[in-house]
Amino acid sequence: MADVRSRLGKLISVVGNSGVGKTTLTKELCKQFPFTTALEQHKERPFQKQFSLDLQRYSLPNQIDYLLYRAEQEQSIRQSGMMGIQDGGLEEDFYVFTRLFYEKGYLKEQEYRLCERMYQLLRSLLPPPDLIIRLTAPLNVIAERYARRGRKLEIATAEDLGRIETLLEQWLGSVDSTPIITVDASADGFAPKRVKELLALWDFAESESPTC
Repeated sequence: MADVRSRLGKLISVVGNSGVGKTTLTKELCKQFPFTTALEQHKERPFQKQFSLDLQRYSLPNQIDYLLYRAEQEQSIRQSGMMGIQDGGLEEDFYVFTRLFYEKGYLKEQEYRLCERMYQLLRSLLPPPDLIIRLTAPLNVIAERYARRGRKLEIATAEDLGRIETLLEQWLGSVDSTPIITVDASADGFAPKRVKELLALWDFAESESPTC
């Protein structure tokens, strides 16, 4: 198994609150380095629009679709043998957004547990990310960016940003097998300035979780 995994592509997951700049950083990294990109692609998901119109009816198929979609992205990157970078990821979709939708009543208890079983099975079949880049910014900055981007198919609201931040902290606080680099994304245009530093930091990320 170790020999097989040594031939797999490497996976970087960029995580953070809605609107903090995950997509911006992912795209910037891919401009400067030969990474395979895995974006969220909300408009292409088959249940996202229905979910936005009927939260209870379509919450379960939407979350199952996202968990499978994230696993498929990971599988594609791993099989490519190349370096890949993912905007969000399997863990963020389960520990943050699936949990949020359960807390808000969109998912029933049995539906949430079904998503949990699916997540656990998918992760057991795929190795976790090799590196997590966690973007942070004050909530007022995130809220301004969230409002500015104006996506039509948003499910989480501006009022959810505080809870999303808490769920992120709880999940990342439990991560012990993947190095985490924390990046202050407060300033607009932060991504181009940090690309080389991020990759340089990864050289010693296995022993530390640096902040830049």
